[in-house]
Amino acid sequence: MRASARITLATATAALLIGCVSGPAASKSSKPEPSGPAAGEKVLVFSKTAGFRHDSIPEGIAAIKELGAANGFTVDATEDAKAFTAKNLAKYDAVIWLSTTGDVLDGKQQSAFEGYIKKGGGYVGVHAAADTEYDWPFYGGLAGAYFQSHPAIQPAKVQVEDHGHPSMAHLPGIWDRTDEWYNYRSNPRDRAHVLASLDESSYTGGSMSGDHPIAWCQDYQGGRSFYTGSGHTKESFADPAYRTHLLGGIRWATGASQADCRPEKGYTPVFDGTAGSLEAWKQAGPGSFSLNEKDGTLTTVGGMGMLWYDGAKELGSYSLKLDWRMDGDDNSGIFVGFPPSDDPWSAVNNGYEIQIDATDVPEKTTGSVYGFKSADLKKRDEALNPPGEWNTYELRVEGERLRIYLNGVKINDFTNTDPARSLTDGHIGIQNHGADDQVSFRDIRVKDLPARSANGAGR
Repeated sequence: MRASARITLATATAALLIGCVSGPAASKSSKPEPSGPAAGEKVLVFSKTAGFRHDSIPEGIAAIKELGAANGFTVDATEDAKAFTAKNLAKYDAVIWLSTTGDVLDGKQQSAFEGYIKKGGGYVGVHAAADTEYDWPFYGGLAGAYFQSHPAIQPAKVQVEDHGHPSMAHLPGIWDRTDEWYNYRSNPRDRAHVLASLDESSYTGGSMSGDHPIAWCQDYQGGRSFYTGSGHTKESFADPAYRTHLLGGIRWATGASQADCRPEKGYTPVFDGTAGSLEAWKQAGPGSFSLNEKDGTLTTVGGMGMLWYDGAKELGSYSLKLDWRMDGDDNSGIFVGFPPSDDPWSAVNNGYEIQIDATDVPEKTTGSVYGFKSADLKKRDEALNPPGEWNTYELRVEGERLRIYLNGVKINDFTNTDPARSLTDGHIGIQNHGADDQVSFRDIRVKDLPARSANGAGR
């Protein structure tokens, strides 16, 4: 690490403290922001089989009912396809296809379910849901991929690709678990957002040429679709990590939690949760960040300060993605478009801050370009997860145009007209605001975009 870093030890976790900077302090009000949909969702578990029947289905139904009782959503379960009418499906925020197999719906029932999804309904596919309805193209697109084959039940390493999704936020970078690992007829990566994939070198029988998605999500024809390939064994439904994984998928599918489920390819990690990935980062000003390599997070300590990325070149036209979480009424932000400097105020005076703050005036709260332009507050509030949960920002810079996406929803569109500033080149940094503010970051990644005109025209 750089000479300015200081290393300490935390309980059960090595913590790396790195000096960090800031923008101006923001005043705080006592009124909290809206935190998204309230509890009280209702889901239908559908487990009809017309082919192989998994003996874990009863355990799966029981586990989902327990999750519902503990997390405020109601669960009905059925194997009767007659439940698939427009009137009945309208009662539910999501339908969970629990290891269904074969042709389980007739044409009229299929039409009812298509209408339900197109009106905003949610789908959760568990394991053999991919071994279902091969002659129904809508369902194949919704599930994301069809089952092809599987080897024997065995341990494997699951590589978590997106910690920002609620189904993955609790997991380490590598999730070791035992299950029946499906191979699929096609790779869903181009059309769905892959949340986790299998390391085919960690087990025998993988046949997807090293790119083997095993959990994914997508927005599909007006609805939400989450699929997990795990869940063959009875033991899965007693495993706390798997239950939390399934719960996160259900919460996202019902709309109780938000995440960015757009397909994602071509990003380069600039902070991947390891100390080594911080070698290219520098500090400016006081304060620090604590690195927890167990969960791959950087958390603010003290302040004020900023940690900025001193890569091989300044960034011009690019997409920056990162996940962030605040504990309560906290304050932080992401700076873009500033020149390299050991003076933290260089970022304040020459760049722009995209704010993270639970409470403040519109132009200085979450999603704003700090002091310059408020987010669309209605869209922001609908997309925002509450304190304690992860959120994902995409900051898309093209020319002098900066667009801000929160959990996949565009909430701000800003164009720089200040001749003293420019977004066409510069650096990125994360803010350490003050001793009372606790904000965590992880999975910071960047993708170069084609050069655009100064105002980002062409998109």
